[in-house]
Amino acid sequence: MGLPLVRDDGPVRYVTLNRPEQANALHLDDLDALADAVTGIGPSTRAIVITGAGDRAFAAGIHLDTFRDAAPEDGWAIISRVGACLEAVRRCPVATVARINGVCVGAAFELVLACDVRIAHPGVRVGLPEVKLGIPSVADAALLPSFLGPALAHELILTGDLYTIDELGPGRLMNRVVPPEQLDDAIADLCARLTAPTATVIAAQKGLFETWRETGITDSVATSIDVFAEVFADPSTRAAIDAYRR
Repeated sequence: MGLPLVRDDGPVRYVTLNRPEQANALHLDDLDALADAVTGIGPSTRAIVITGAGDRAFAAGIHLDTFRDAAPEDGWAIISRVGACLEAVRRCPVATVARINGVCVGAAFELVLACDVRIAHPGVRVGLPEVKLGIPSVADAALLPSFLGPALAHELILTGDLYTIDELGPGRLMNRVVPPEQLDDAIADLCARLTAPTATVIAAQKGLFETWRETGITDSVATSIDVFAEVFADPSTRAAIDAYRR
């Protein structure tokens, strides 16, 4: 048990957080390995599924020993590695899917928010308990208000409490909520549809998601027009147009 397991199955890469005896709590080396697994893909990889080993937890966030063993001046180095991993997932040029098979808190919840789509089973609990340790929620916690709205996002962050996805409204956070025994079938169905478009258009669209988050509507539209023209000129686009059937 230790670093994330990486397995390629056709066009889909599966990355499994692999410390089930510790609720898949993350060490900093795990985050580096996860970032490598996401960025170190070849042209045959068209989607990435991230999940946790076992059926107890997706992941329990950063292992507490990371903070207990750190010196006061180590904060920047720690959170920079967290942020770099989450950015690698968010900016990945292929679709990323979170398979949430249990409790999901702290940096692991931010990892789920950084993914493109999320599938969970009923009763999954999520939260950002950092304030209970005296530290703020940062990095991709910034995405949470766009999912839940400011009021509920602020409550979740400022209390540090855990909430079930049902309490938060499953349609707000999750693309699918299915019984545990149906998780893999739901993942397979979604990955089949996420890998159907051309790699060129998925990478372009993922880049535009980042632009839309970072800039206002005027710059977003202008950039979108430029990207459209670039993708339209790609040979894979013409092939997709010719093959398309309603």
